[in-house]
Amino acid sequence: MGEKTRTALRAWQNEKGLPSTGEFDDETMARLGEPETVFVRYTITEQDLTELGETPTSWLEKSRLEKLNYASLQELLAEKYHITQNTLSRLNPDVDWPDPPVGTEILAPDPTGKRVKQAARIRIGLGRKTVRVYDAKGRLIALFPCSIAKDKTKRPSGVLHVAACAENPTYFFDPAVFPEDSEARSLGKKLVIPPGPNNPVGLAWIGLDRTGYGLHGAPHPEDIGKTESHGCFRLANWNAKKLVKMVYTGMPVLIEP
Repeated sequence: MGEKTRTALRAWQNEKGLPSTGEFDDETMARLGEPETVFVRYTITEQDLTELGETPTSWLEKSRLEKLNYASLQELLAEKYHITQNTLSRLNPDVDWPDPPVGTEILAPDPTGKRVKQAARIRIGLGRKTVRVYDAKGRLIALFPCSIAKDKTKRPSGVLHVAACAENPTYFFDPAVFPEDSEARSLGKKLVIPPGPNNPVGLAWIGLDRTGYGLHGAPHPEDIGKTESHGCFRLANWNAKKLVKMVYTGMPVLIEP
């Protein structure tokens, strides 16, 4: 149990008319159903291996690849089942991580759920580091943890709007945005970083009507919720992929303390 789990649970309890305790109390467990129903088993295949690739740390080396794939099967499967790599290994302590052989069976949470709903507006809480999504009737239909800008002066506020959306986007690396990066300072040119789950903006981009700002995926979901971005709002890739299908161009996005 962590704070992100408690935040999600409180929101779920509130929507179900239960006391918002943020704890798995008896009443909550009765409404959730049998815990065994939330798990699935999966057998690793040869196809999974085709989704692995190089993950260089150098910006220049990244720009030379065709795609920024997963670094390991552990990373791929953790993202597939919407959990951290550490949680995946705890659920499967006898598996040879990070790259178990083809034919290995694993246990993981079942991330399938209801269809993605159409959103009408978004509220981003800087203090809570959450993205709340509402439908046209004002009902909360999604809640995602996010990372925000480390520099408080780069945190936007007020009402912005969705300006553009892209799935599996490329990333345009501008060295001027990364003055703290020694490689960026020495490059002297902009780069195009190829798409893929380890792209700096992950698997989905939702641009806002303020240059350089948006909501997007991220290569390291375990870091979501920490204050570390350059201004954008980072989500786990699986949440960014959901959100990009819920929004529309012109949708209001309220950013509040």
